[in-house]
Amino acid sequence: MLWTGRPFAQSLTLDQQVELANDHLDNFSRRYQLFRNPDADLSLHVVDIEMGEEHRAIRSPSGGERFLVSLSLALTLSGLDGHECSVDTLFIDEGFGALDADTLDVAITALETLHGRGGKVGVITQVAATIEDIPVQIKVDKLGAGSSKVRIQAAGG
Repeated sequence: MLWTGRPFAQSLTLDQQVELANDHLDNFSRRYQLFRNPDADLSLHVVDIEMGEEHRAIRSPSGGERFLVSLSLALTLSGLDGHECSVDTLFIDEGFGALDADTLDVAITALETLHGRGGKVGVITQVAATIEDIPVQIKVDKLGAGSSKVRIQAAGG
């Protein structure tokens, strides 16, 4: 397949992002690795190591495993820096409830590392173990009649 112009540049960037995402994914679970499908332009798939290195659609892992694949891609994107922009904020909406305790600890540690490097991490969750690990929280309390109150508090407060 002959690549020219923008698709060629995008494929090189995607290859680099996949490599970086696999580094993150390797910290979460050694079962999956991402790869760019060379026959489908810029699409991604996963290799399932435990299933004889079977190539699968990126949506095929279970909820918790899919969350880890998504988190590894999000962490990779959060590290992007460009000439005129950088991504320094990452919001994660749920997914933590699908993780076992050990994997949850690894995911939280990865987010803490990102925060320690100066990144801003917003986590939307109802998982008690996750809530306890978030030092500053924005709480939304329903007041009824379609209104609510927003408050900021320290963890455990």
